[in-house]
Amino acid sequence: MKAVVQRSKQASVTVDGEVVGSISKGLVVLLGVTHEDTEKDAAFLADKIANLRIYEDAEGKMNLSLLDVGGDILSVSQFTLYGDCRKGRRPNFMAAARPEVANGLYETFNSMLRDKGMTVETGRFGAMMDVSLVNDGPVTLIIESKA
Repeated sequence: MKAVVQRSKQASVTVDGEVVGSISKGLVVLLGVTHEDTEKDAAFLADKIANLRIYEDAEGKMNLSLLDVGGDILSVSQFTLYGDCRKGRRPNFMAAARPEVANGLYETFNSMLRDKGMTVETGRFGAMMDVSLVNDGPVTLIIESKA
């Protein structure tokens, strides 16, 4: 699994003109799933993201996690994270998991975050989505479950 994590002041996802998910302070997580991913990968990323120390403490150092500051998560499925652009000019998406596999692991990932007591808003799996965010910092990280 691969996640692009963006610290945000506010964010939302709109599908066909309807806001389907929105948060104020928190993280936007774009999540990609590949063929070899399992629930173990989802658990690793959920734990890593919930406890990632990317918020400033009283001394201005990145020492606090999303759990520490009480932020929310906007989770968006993003198969294009596994687009291979090394050859030609059109991305190859062969590394992205099939929708029936990817959706299950995406839902598992979100459930694992909720089990940690976090509020998780989502986009709509497989839909054409408009994602809007105010990036805080900006802070943007890429996290993968496999080294």
